[in-house]
Amino acid sequence: RYLDVSYLTNLNNVSRRLSDLFPFHCRYSGVSKSSPSTSSAPPTYITGPQRELTSGLSGFAPPRTASRRQPHHQQNPPTSFFTGITCSFDFHQVRYLKREKSAKMAAAKNGPGMLYVTMQPQEGLSLDQFHEWYNNEHGPTRLRLPQIFSNGLRYQATDGQQPHFLAAYDVTDMAHLETPTYLELRANRSPREAETIGQVKVDRFFFDLICAQEHPSFKPAEQCTDAEAEGRVLVAVDVSLNTANAPDAAKKVIQWYEEEHIPMLSKIPGWLRSRVLRTPSAIEGSNAGETKIVTLHEYAPQNGLGGPEHKASMDTPWRTEVFDKYITAKGRRTYSLFYVFGPAPRDLEHLSRLPSSKAFSALAPRLTTTAGSEGPIISSYITTPHDGLVIPYQLEGNPSPTAPTIAFSNSLLTSLHMWDPVVSILKRERPDLRILRYDTRGRHSIPSPPQPATLDLLADDLASLLDALRIEKLQTLVGVSMGGATTLNFAIRHPSRLSKFVACDFNAASSDANTQAWKDRIVIAESDGGKGLAQKLAGVTVERWFHPATMTKKPDTAKWMTEMVAENNVEGFRYSCQALWGYDLKEQMKQVKEVEGLFVVGDQDGKGALVKAMDGFKGLLGEKGCELRVVDEAGHLPMSESPQGFWDAVRDFI
Repeated sequence: RYLDVSYLTNLNNVSRRLSDLFPFHCRYSGVSKSSPSTSSAPPTYITGPQRELTSGLSGFAPPRTASRRQPHHQQNPPTSFFTGITCSFDFHQVRYLKREKSAKMAAAKNGPGMLYVTMQPQEGLSLDQFHEWYNNEHGPTRLRLPQIFSNGLRYQATDGQQPHFLAAYDVTDMAHLETPTYLELRANRSPREAETIGQVKVDRFFFDLICAQEHPSFKPAEQCTDAEAEGRVLVAVDVSLNTANAPDAAKKVIQWYEEEHIPMLSKIPGWLRSRVLRTPSAIEGSNAGETKIVTLHEYAPQNGLGGPEHKASMDTPWRTEVFDKYITAKGRRTYSLFYVFGPAPRDLEHLSRLPSSKAFSALAPRLTTTAGSEGPIISSYITTPHDGLVIPYQLEGNPSPTAPTIAFSNSLLTSLHMWDPVVSILKRERPDLRILRYDTRGRHSIPSPPQPATLDLLADDLASLLDALRIEKLQTLVGVSMGGATTLNFAIRHPSRLSKFVACDFNAASSDANTQAWKDRIVIAESDGGKGLAQKLAGVTVERWFHPATMTKKPDTAKWMTEMVAENNVEGFRYSCQALWGYDLKEQMKQVKEVEGLFVVGDQDGKGALVKAMDGFKGLLGEKGCELRVVDEAGHLPMSESPQGFWDAVRDFI
């Protein structure tokens, strides 16, 4: 396929942009133009199905006879390399393609760029309200369009100038900013957004990306933890061009940036990346305003700005010539990165500082917040990247973004509200914890065409939720029934993402009899045109789950749970319960050595049969096994039936 490379000007940038176009391919971050064999930057190997796409690029050039490939340890080695001169296709052929095909391809694709937004809240607008709106509503709605925005970053000025705030979004193709998907997002603002943005001076700029150079160890902020990303320094420089006297001013300025200035900046300690961009964007037309070249330079919080390397880059004959002949004005701003967006709202901190009257609820963007220090709560959703499943979640508790997080995974046929009683206790007893709950796959409608769930898929759903919320690691994961099996499997698949777990009322392996029982329940649920779930299955399920004492002494609890089960999506139930068919975690759980686990079960779950079963496999966890604790006068959902008894069982462990 033809690739639009009309914005590329040298071999290094071809290498850089091709690695952006095919991010799952292997690339070298540093390339020596003079000698293919002297590249000092270590290779970063990234493999994946997209590597096959790049193999076809070799058709642009005759086969090379001496392509050098470095040894590596990956199981699926790449088939070609983005290594400048040493790659498996000829960059000179790509440059030729640029000259011959640029006009044709420009009509089909504008190329990547940036949405660059400066903001200055006006007097009278609370900064807490400004940040809470932007972090929980405005930014996440854009990050839910990954086909348009690959990231979203917020910066605060460090130079004392206004505007004080900057938001930068990398755009996969600037043409997307003219599509209904994006334009309708801007047009259909919530009343709160319209009110808040009316109190902010906003300037929006569209930048086309020309080229980029980065340190071999550079990681984009969205791929870093918050602790790694926050505090990064951004130096933004814009220059006006002397096109009246030098029609080729843009070309000359870009050449200087690429060939001298950025290579010299790269020697500054703490330098991470430099990008050269042009504004206005091509999508704005030729009469959109004065053309400027913008450069964005990123540095680590501790850096050598102002040091000898920096001073050397600002005092060269070529720089003097460029500024004398081709540049008429220069602007410079400095910022510090303070917030990285994800597609999931998570800012409890600013929400907790607002009065309760600032609670917010809207169907679009499906966000509900409860403000105030007593109980900041965010209820929203994510969409899984692997299959587009919508997962509602609720985030509450300690509002600090660095607070340890405990997450809860619920049983089949229940919602995240099955944890309400124990969460009330947890908020009182452990105010240091941030609390995350979510609706498990199958509670609501599922993507079409429907596919049977698996325990691996359920574990990956949770990983996607944590990614969207930028939660690197859970302090504790608690799950029950199908959520208990999910919890154990999450510890198996993602051991680095949790410190400990509590798996309740589950089995480490399924049986043929259990699989048949689920098939029989599907028949009941789908009877009477799908009314069988609410009219038949809900009542018998809760009676099977709960301890006899709960059914007789706590009728309100039984009624609450029956209504919860009755509201489950029928198709969601049909396909999600298949995760409990034909699985066996007994061998895999032996490999869980770095995560501490605890098993909990109600004394009358399965009339006591599950107590015996869990006691039988508790010794298989890791090298030493784990403890099994029993909650008295409880059945399958002890946290719902006997919340205090459940808390007493897990208090010291959590």
